[in-house]
Amino acid sequence: MKNLFSKSFNRKKLAISITSLVVFAASLGIYLYHSTKKTVALTLDGQEKVVKTHAATINDILKDLEITVHAEDYVYPEPHTKVKENLKVVLESAKQVEFIQDQEKKKIWTTAKTVSKLLEQEKMNITNYDQVSPSKDAPIKNGMSLTIKKAFPVDVRVSGKRSKVWSTSTTVADFLEQQKIKLNQLDRVEPGLHEQIKPGNVVKVVRVEKVTDVVEEPVNYAVITKKDANLKQGTQKIIAEGQKGLISKQFSVTRENGKEVARKLVNQKTIKHRKNKVIAVGTKILVAQASRGQASRGGASSGKEFYVNSTAYTANCNGCSGFTSTGINLRSNPNSKVIAVDPSVIPLGSKVYVEGYGYAIAADKGGAIKGHKIDVFFPSTADAYKWGVRKIKIRVLN
Repeated sequence: MKNLFSKSFNRKKLAISITSLVVFAASLGIYLYHSTKKTVALTLDGQEKVVKTHAATINDILKDLEITVHAEDYVYPEPHTKVKENLKVVLESAKQVEFIQDQEKKKIWTTAKTVSKLLEQEKMNITNYDQVSPSKDAPIKNGMSLTIKKAFPVDVRVSGKRSKVWSTSTTVADFLEQQKIKLNQLDRVEPGLHEQIKPGNVVKVVRVEKVTDVVEEPVNYAVITKKDANLKQGTQKIIAEGQKGLISKQFSVTRENGKEVARKLVNQKTIKHRKNKVIAVGTKILVAQASRGQASRGGASSGKEFYVNSTAYTANCNGCSGFTSTGINLRSNPNSKVIAVDPSVIPLGSKVYVEGYGYAIAADKGGAIKGHKIDVFFPSTADAYKWGVRKIKIRVLN
């Protein structure tokens, strides 16, 4: 009985020993397993995390952590790098950005932190005149849109002065505001304010102003002739001297870029009334018997007949004033029988008889009428042309 008890005890003791040995070995194995892990510091999209791992490479670590890495993502060091103690790993997940330029769209992946870094990454040559939206210092967000408007030169002409500036496509109104060009109420802009500015455009700003101009102008007096039967035909007498008047005119003047382009009369008033000149013109015809005596020296005597070359003229001929040298108003008296003569041959005021014309008064002279030549007055151009140039007989009556 004693032996049986002793054997049973020994067997229990052996089992306990074996169990203890197994537990010890397992604990030792677990200890040794964990103690051989390597410490790795991970920075995942800015979040820091420390892990212990038996993974052979960085790629294995990421697989163990069930992190999917895309080709566009940034991993440092390279994913195939072997793991070592205190290794530092950085993973930046790429973000998708919609890139818009000149109405063209494309989507790109980037790990850039800011718009400025993205532009550098894409090797975009951006000038200070180009428009970038959002701004260059804006952070990159997944799914964001980035718009770039490239600037182009624009020819600007303000008040006639020309300059060249850079602008992106925008309305004329916004462009003027950007350039700090202020418009006055009457100014004109080409193209219109709501038009889009395009490469090659010329933006014109015409400065328009309206001013009032007041001027004083003299008013010439009229010459009024009155027939006087008491005065000898061919003579005249001033009844009243003429005086000029004075008027004030108010104009609305439009100027463009300082130059007058339009003038409109808006008001007129008389400051001083004019006084017309009044002349009495004699109509009395003195008939004298022709003399048969000898011709006086230097001219034809009364009653002398001789031949002359004749032409014809009207009151409206080129260079004619409408008045004879003796003061007869031919325009007011179109039926007058008047001839122009050389006073050294036929004295002014002489009554004559012209073949084909009739009785007339030698009441005019002219620079081209020299010697035995006369100019016959007619009321119409047609009659003057009809007379033409002819040689005729003339008789001086007195």
